[in-house]
Amino acid sequence: MTEDARAVEALTYEQARDELAAVVAGLEAGGLTLEESLALWERGETLATHCQAWLDAARVRVEAPESDDA
Repeated sequence: MTEDARAVEALTYEQARDELAAVVAGLEAGGLTLEESLALWERGETLATHCQAWLDAARVRVEAPESDDA
């Protein structure tokens, strides 16, 4: 695991979501070199994966009581 991935894992959902929004805005604004765009895109992918993991874990927690009642 890279240092960047470890740093993302330490972020809360809200922090990762906000940074992901900033990444998207940066890509949409343009004016970056190809290398800068690729690096930003990769950061966004890492952040999106982290956010999805948070959401998946939340879904499990919300749905768990339903399976206990069945």
